[in-house]
Amino acid sequence: MRIAVISDIHGNLEAFREVLKNLDQTRVDCVASLGDNIGYGPEPEEVLELLKARNIPSVMGNHELGIVDPSFLPRFNPSARLSLEITRRLLSPASIEYLKTFKASRVVCDCLCVHGFPPDSINTYLFQVSESLMHRAFLELQQEICFVGHTHELALVVSKGLKHHAIPLEEGIIFLPKGEKYIINVGSVGQPRDGDNRAKYVIWDGEARTLDVRFIPYDIAATVKKILDLGFPEINARRLW
Repeated sequence: MRIAVISDIHGNLEAFREVLKNLDQTRVDCVASLGDNIGYGPEPEEVLELLKARNIPSVMGNHELGIVDPSFLPRFNPSARLSLEITRRLLSPASIEYLKTFKASRVVCDCLCVHGFPPDSINTYLFQVSESLMHRAFLELQQEICFVGHTHELALVVSKGLKHHAIPLEEGIIFLPKGEKYIINVGSVGQPRDGDNRAKYVIWDGEARTLDVRFIPYDIAATVKKILDLGFPEINARRLW
């Protein structure tokens, strides 16, 4: 099985389209999104329409949660909250109803998909997790692979027996041996925060045991202009560079 995993598109249609163009050049059995398809970026409606058109399932991200559950909005900082208020105005009623169908986690191609941290946390960042919580998560993880997003940074945590450790995750293909469990943060399509402004996504090949980490260039200037023209906070544009 080959699964492509995307995350944190954040309304960045320019980046999403380029990722899909790249993805279409290879064979995969399924594609999954880890949420935060909206927020920060200028084209949330178009991103959701493309997700639906491509039949790409998604879990709930914290930005989707901020749209479907207004009581969650105070947990965002003022800039992110304003971005979500603008995002809501850009979404059709049908798209808001679509967001309500997202679950906190789902299994796709035998891999667990969750926005924050397994088994089903929407809001927990991978870098926040204590040693004891990481250990418990691996013990309870039923799947060999768990994909997460939320941090906008690539990361790989490996567990074998009673120990776990982090491995650097960079562009290219790495081999993941059998007999271990893995939590893989796939980075961000629409707003990377890892020092490289290209869109990120991964392809996991369960038979070859390879993880292909892909960095995809896109028209950042076009997205920046759309963000500023719509009145989003300027930081949403600056972060893309």
